[in-house]
Amino acid sequence: MVDVRIEEPDNGFSGSMTPNRGKNFRWTGLISLLVILAVVAIYFLSGFFLVGPDQVGLIKRFGKYVRTVGPGLGYHLPYPIESAVVVDTSNLRKQEIGFRTIRTGTYQSVANESLMLTGDGNIVSVELVIQYYIGEPEKYAFNIVSDSDIVKFTTESVLREEVAANTIDAILTTERDAISLKTATRVQAELDNLKTGITVKNVFLQEVAPPQQVITAFDDVNSAKQDKEKLIYEAEKYRNDLIPKAEGEAAQLTRVAEGYAQERILKAEGEAEKFLAILKEYSKAPEVTRTRLYLETLNKILKGNDKYIVLDDSGILKLLDLEGSGK
Repeated sequence: MVDVRIEEPDNGFSGSMTPNRGKNFRWTGLISLLVILAVVAIYFLSGFFLVGPDQVGLIKRFGKYVRTVGPGLGYHLPYPIESAVVVDTSNLRKQEIGFRTIRTGTYQSVANESLMLTGDGNIVSVELVIQYYIGEPEKYAFNIVSDSDIVKFTTESVLREEVAANTIDAILTTERDAISLKTATRVQAELDNLKTGITVKNVFLQEVAPPQQVITAFDDVNSAKQDKEKLIYEAEKYRNDLIPKAEGEAAQLTRVAEGYAQERILKAEGEAEKFLAILKEYSKAPEVTRTRLYLETLNKILKGNDKYIVLDDSGILKLLDLEGSGK
């Protein structure tokens, strides 16, 4: 008979090593579980975010806006389920058109932005500052990429249209503030139409002047206009001084003439009344009235003159017969 034996190779896992192998498996599983739990915890902790006092947090779920959270510590489900966009809403932003601020008190003009064509065919240099803030963060965060670009392009376009609708004299003088207000209103309307969520706060025209290349000629024209206005003002002043004076003198002469006419009328009416009274008396006693009129006339003629009485040859002073008897 042949005795056949089959021996198993010794691979280190003999029956005497069975307890250690089970212990290693348990530690490996525990460590793996702890790692998985740590990864899961870190994953969920990644949803915490901080919102500043002047900010709001916009939560998106699978790319769609779902809610807004205020300042403080916020939380959203981890990416890619939810994500957060933090937007500064109270910071006043600004955009410069026609110039750039290098540092405080130092500016550099940008000719291709500042030079604009007016309605009367002139060229004027206009520098503007627009201030704005984010009024609707939901629209701002999800509808536009660069707020500075869209504000700049919109404002420059509207400003050029407003400048083109006015003359250079109006832009430099009376319409300056009106252009600022109209620009602010129209820019806000355009931004609302584009659903940007941006609110315009102020629009200021920093400097409005002719281009440097023609400023000397422009000053000469302005000087001539000022001289013209001065002469017109002086002429108006002389006219305003002369016309009331002439009108006063004319009114005075008119009143004097009217007074003289009234005096002559009243005097004529009085003489007419006197004549009619004398006529009435004359009709009653013609001789007496005639004699009285004769005496009154002599009294008027001889009044203030020396009087002499001349007697005839008889030397008798005869009296007038006032009764008209003739005896």
